[in-house]
Amino acid sequence: LRTEIMALKQISSNKCFEGFQKVFEHDSIELKCKMRFGIYLPPKAEIGKCPVLYWLSGLTCTEQNFITKSGFHQAAAEHGLIVVAPDTSPRGCNIEGEEESWDFGTGAGFYVDATEEPWKTNYRMYSYIKDELPKLIKANFPADSERMSIFGHSMGGHGALILALKNPGKYKSVSAFAPICNPVQCPWGKKAFGGYLGSDLTKWEAYDATNLVKSYPDSHLDILIDQGKDDQFLSAGQLLPDNFIAACTERKIPVVFRLQQGYDHSYFFITTFINDHIRHHAKYLNA
Repeated sequence: LRTEIMALKQISSNKCFEGFQKVFEHDSIELKCKMRFGIYLPPKAEIGKCPVLYWLSGLTCTEQNFITKSGFHQAAAEHGLIVVAPDTSPRGCNIEGEEESWDFGTGAGFYVDATEEPWKTNYRMYSYIKDELPKLIKANFPADSERMSIFGHSMGGHGALILALKNPGKYKSVSAFAPICNPVQCPWGKKAFGGYLGSDLTKWEAYDATNLVKSYPDSHLDILIDQGKDDQFLSAGQLLPDNFIAACTERKIPVVFRLQQGYDHSYFFITTFINDHIRHHAKYLNA
């Protein structure tokens, strides 16, 4: 209940495709710091409740990358979707080492709830995205909280997949651009999970999409994944989509995996296919 009386401070507001792209700041209970999120309110939000699509960004990103680079606004306006883009980690917690590397600490929350010192007090991005943020959105905006979907890029693609797989029925649909599909097996994942979750591999597996899909209770989840074929992180073994696809196939979970010729890991790739993803989610959110 405390979430609902927490004040939101508007940082910016820009009219865009007859709706408004806004950024707000609030004091997060889960993360114990000030957090920002972007929210696009489509024109339809003026007259009634709209479904909510959550976007999770990748390493080094803030709420700004997606809202300024992806070009999602026109499709979101047409389909009447509120789109929420949170930050990727707590900020300014004064934890020793949080600014030392780009793939751990600030900008690299990995959408897990840390269990290790000194991270466990603030680094609770999983609970922030799953519980605190939706409550905040429901309390302050014309959001239909029964209709939610989630998508993301890279580390955020990992976040979107695990949130959908760990919470059957919570999200109507899920999609991802170049997600980290099997973090327990890749260098990024090993570094982050080791730091945030310690050495117990069962804790790691609880946040690994390839592992989670093996115990997903039913097939009512339509997964769309786009992956650039010329993505430097694909060839470096950081993303491992083949492991995830194999696990989905074995469990008969429907997944559309598209390997896109010539595309890399950047927002140029995301902006090319963003409309397909918005359509994918709108099909379920507006059903």
